Amino acid sequence: MKILVTGASGFLGGALVRALVAEGTHDVSILVRRTSVLDDLGAALDEVEVVYGDLTDAASLVAATAGRDVVVHSAARVDERGTRDRFWAENVRATELLLDAARRGGAGRFVFVSSPSALMDRDGGDQREVDESLPYPRHYLNFYSETKAAAERAVLAADAPGFTTVALRPRAIWGAGDRSGPIIRLLGRTAEGRLPDLSAGRAIEASLCHVDNIVHACRLAATADILGGKAYFIADAEQTDVWRFLGDVAEELGYAAPSRRPNPRVLAAVVTAIETVWRIPAVANRWSPPLSRYAVALMTRTATYDTSAARADLGYAPVVDRETGLLRFLRWLDAQGGIETLTRTLR
Repeated sequence: MKILVTGASGFLGGALVRALVAEGTHDVSILVRRTSVLDDLGAALDEVEVVYGDLTDAASLVAATAGRDVVVHSAARVDERGTRDRFWAENVRATELLLDAARRGGAGRFVFVSSPSALMDRDGGDQREVDESLPYPRHYLNFYSETKAAAERAVLAADAPGFTTVALRPRAIWGAGDRSGPIIRLLGRTAEGRLPDLSAGRAIEASLCHVDNIVHACRLAATADILGGKAYFIADAEQTDVWRFLGDVAEELGYAAPSRRPNPRVLAAVVTAIETVWRIPAVANRWSPPLSRYAVALMTRTATYDTSAARADLGYAPVVDRETGLLRFLRWLDAQGGIETLTRTLR
């Protein structure tokens, strides 16, 4: 099978490329910028076709998708750095261009890595064991949520005979190899003593997703005999008490668990002030906000997902459990020189 992967310089895309190469039965190509750092692909880089281009450049997408059977689109603007126009260009318009190129190039399947953030309502609350019947919200938490929802809708609407589309929704992908994801950033702030405990004394549960589990789901989605035009939640078998998990990992690394609990009114005022400043394009394009309504929602709302649809349609079941994944993650983190070394250059 001829498979094109976008986002190969990132955490998930790189892990997927390594897994596809290791399988040994696919002709794998990757679309990357000439400035992309591909060191984490290791020996797999010698086994793939590297296509240089940009997701906002239609001509390069036509070249990258020509003759491919499957396109797996994992690239996206993920963090909160950037203006609304930039998010729409890189997350929505880029996806539309890639869909069109994949169709024209003869691809039979398009796998889109989406996010449960696309279903988080700005004014909503906890989401417990929700399934794919959950509607898109009327108001989004941030540009990332808004544009992931728009891109997902475009992908699902593009499903047609001979061109099967599917969207996968993992939350907070974690594991060895993660250099800039939400868990890494939270642990970095914990190490610096800058992460407040936002739990308000209650358990905040989440369905996280180990990188090997979403890689497994991507491979299944690329080959399973399915009706297209559907989205699927993908998650670990275990549900996570977010603050207990952060505390346990922090203590394992030798840091104090977050304990300072800010006044909710003060926190809301701080977030409002920060978001006001981050409306300035020069600021928004250069740094990620230290705190935002989106970040607070992720850390204060329970969000757990029913993955029975993925099990039934894709044959999905987690391949890595929490204990195994955490052990590998801690070993890898130690080999990188620790969390402070890893997060020193994050913006």
